[in-house]
Amino acid sequence: MQNTATLIAAPGFDDLPAIAARLARMLGCAPEWLDEDRAVDLPVTGGSSAEIAQEVMAAIGDAPVDHAVQPAFGRRKQVLIADMDSTFITVECIDVIARHAGIGAEIAEITQRTIRGELDFSDSLRARVARLSGAPVGLFETAWREDVGFMAGGPTLLATMRAHGALTALVSGGFTWFTERVAVAVGFDLHRANVLGIENGMLTGTLEEPILDRGAKLSILRELAANRGLSLTETMAVGDGANDIDMLQAAGTGVAYHAVPAAAQAADAAVRHGDLTTLLFFQGYRRADFIEAEPRPK
Repeated sequence: MQNTATLIAAPGFDDLPAIAARLARMLGCAPEWLDEDRAVDLPVTGGSSAEIAQEVMAAIGDAPVDHAVQPAFGRRKQVLIADMDSTFITVECIDVIARHAGIGAEIAEITQRTIRGELDFSDSLRARVARLSGAPVGLFETAWREDVGFMAGGPTLLATMRAHGALTALVSGGFTWFTERVAVAVGFDLHRANVLGIENGMLTGTLEEPILDRGAKLSILRELAANRGLSLTETMAVGDGANDIDMLQAAGTGVAYHAVPAAAQAADAAVRHGDLTTLLFFQGYRRADFIEAEPRPK
């Protein structure tokens, strides 16, 4: 079997050519550059992916280089399912809403414990939403306008994959109020999330059941693949928290994006240094293939 090791250097790191040349000699292959001096494929014949990964990690050491080792066949995926908070946007929406409601520190501490997998997601979400009972929906507009930023590379990732026929889905344990806006702004085909109870412009402190949790994310991944007649090997998932683990493990390529340790351990690859275009390099896209895009104005 032929595997491909892909290495992507962080911006400003200039030593990837030397690392790639050393690895190519060790692995008996020729580098194929996806982006000059920044992203490279090393096609390797022979050896297991685990053995190749060990060689790659040893060569990289502490250098700011992201990497993935995958079967050479089937790297380009036809479904992308993505988390939202801290993956495609720069914040946890419930935290910034809570901050504007005056209970930010309390909620943020619970959120971080939940992301790390220390608390049950559904129970934690219900408890946090209950604490927001009576908060005006106008806080959402404030949070959207003042706090929500977009992760670099997201629109380019989506535009490029969609141009090659992939379905892109934003699937969040957050709230539809935000996913519908993020999906439009960065270019997702569809979105799913939790629905908040609202009456007379105020949060009721409740959510529509069932909660969209880690099991639901996995179910949606399977549903989207089945609807297209695809196997899960033809899918890619990306997320940062414990709530993403099931879909990261099930997807053909699960990518932990600047993630907590539990999610990084569960994934096939981790992005620790780069932006979301790293997922295109993992799939073998060259920089010249990228369809550059920016978020739509809010």
